[in-house]
Amino acid sequence: MKLYLSYIAMALSLSACSYAPEGSNDAAPQVLTSGVIKENMNQAIKPGDDFFNYVNGTWLDKTEIPADKSSYGGFMVLRDEAQDSVMAIITSTSEGSFAKGTDEQKVGDLYRSYMDMETRNKLGIQPIRPELAKIASIETYDDLAVYLAHSNKYNYGSPFGVGQYVDFKNPSKYMILTWQGGLGLPDREYYFNEDEASQKIRAGYVKHVAKMFTLAGLENGEANAAMIMALETRLAGEHMKKEQTRDMVALYNPVAQADLASLMPKFNWTAFLQEAQLADVDTLIVTQIDYMSALDEIIISTSIADWKTFLNWGLIDSTAGRLNAELDQANFEFYGKQLRGVEEQLPEWRRAVNLLNGNVGEIIGKVYVKRHFPAEAKDRMLVMVDNLLKAYEVSIKALDWMTEATKLQALDKLAKFTPKIGYPNQWKDYSLLTVDSTDLFGNMERSAEVQYQEMLVKQKGPVQKHEWAMNPQTVNAYYNPPMNEIVFPAAILQPPFFNMEAEDAVNYGAIGAVIGHEIGHGFDDSGSTFDGDGVLRDWWTDADKTEFKLRTGKLVAQYDSYEALEGLNVNGEFTLGENIGDLGGISIALKAYQASLNSQEAPVI
Repeated sequence: MKLYLSYIAMALSLSACSYAPEGSNDAAPQVLTSGVIKENMNQAIKPGDDFFNYVNGTWLDKTEIPADKSSYGGFMVLRDEAQDSVMAIITSTSEGSFAKGTDEQKVGDLYRSYMDMETRNKLGIQPIRPELAKIASIETYDDLAVYLAHSNKYNYGSPFGVGQYVDFKNPSKYMILTWQGGLGLPDREYYFNEDEASQKIRAGYVKHVAKMFTLAGLENGEANAAMIMALETRLAGEHMKKEQTRDMVALYNPVAQADLASLMPKFNWTAFLQEAQLADVDTLIVTQIDYMSALDEIIISTSIADWKTFLNWGLIDSTAGRLNAELDQANFEFYGKQLRGVEEQLPEWRRAVNLLNGNVGEIIGKVYVKRHFPAEAKDRMLVMVDNLLKAYEVSIKALDWMTEATKLQALDKLAKFTPKIGYPNQWKDYSLLTVDSTDLFGNMERSAEVQYQEMLVKQKGPVQKHEWAMNPQTVNAYYNPPMNEIVFPAAILQPPFFNMEAEDAVNYGAIGAVIGHEIGHGFDDSGSTFDGDGVLRDWWTDADKTEFKLRTGKLVAQYDSYEALEGLNVNGEFTLGENIGDLGGISIALKAYQASLNSQEAPVI
């Protein structure tokens, strides 16, 4: 589930703040570097004429997008650096000998199992034969329901998924929710857009499916691919559009287990929930309820033979990257090269790093933090976060279009924000995970099983507030609405976003804008539907809600008019939160920096 963004800042004043920020004193100032990378600038350009190229011109002129990437910039540079750091950690374990069951053994052997392409090539599709046999044994729609629950545990591909998230109405507990699925292309629009590029992608996808069936040693690849495309198109036609999935109120549809049969009378929910080990769950949150209702008829009107073909494809598609080199490369040829325009696969070691981050990420994260995130960096970040929160407080109070009743609720929410900086206070326990250096596929299955069992255990207790949705070595940040928390992993708190040796102006302009962006998520079109305690409820007056929609509607129209590529416009409704977060984040960061000067003139850097 996507983690969200900001709105209120778009309407905030840029006037100077009147509060006194933390961290100011009369001690002798530390001499800091400017943090500005002059080598990247084109100072021949007047900043008033073209500020973007004034700042970035030389870097743009001398930089090419690497062959293994579809885009390149500060985020990607830092992500590569973080991966280099992670690889150094992995190397120290993969080249050593450690007792079985230790964290070091698990990291080293998981890496070895990925990099052992000789064994992977020798095995071919042998690792998925037991799963293919399970699919072949499906004879009835009841059998299908059981297999869909089984497949969901391993993310093998299914027309819908079932997972866990913090309950929107009661954030002290977890909810079990459904989510629409079944598509091999990124979203429903890929199946219906009639521009030339979309038509080529669809044709390429059908060829890709046929090729993968052949490489997996399965017959009738072309016929199977045509059927899969037709079935996925039918599923896509019932999918909620991606911009509609930002409406948290529309997604929260509690359905008692006893009422699932009314929603989908032809689907055996009893068998599904029994296999999923969720038979004791009283209520499911059915997020895309119209999709699930329509899926009932799609399931029963599609033959068992076709569903078995569909499931075979889901299995091949989801596991290609952990089988042999031929399937892995063929998978890249479509998803990487044709769909994303990437010329070359990531080096094998970088793909291994991605896999390890996804399965033993916090083992690596513990070491990453020790090596790359000093305690004083966390302290300085907490001061910046507090100053950004104060800047938001001043700005909310100054809004001339919002009523006092809504302001009080907004300020209450702001006061309850929980910042998480660098790394979790309690690390994840991987003791149940068994790793074999010669069995990549088995390692991934066992990892999925452990994660699923952990989900079941968590469902019986309160929300684990110490948990993070990202590893410390992730170059990103997020806002989590039902927890009302903003989270900044250690890896994004590195230059150029955050530099302990740089002037405050640089840090406020970089990581400060990111902080402001994430705080703003709490007040955007999605986040603003949650209150300060993380409860999904309407705390806006009708007048303020109308004014909010009027103001954000103008921004939607503005971004709708932007042509990202020839003939391809931005979807302003879908990107609304991100767009406002960017605009609001930098403006609030500027206000926080100005306030940090305590009415003194800003230093020249």
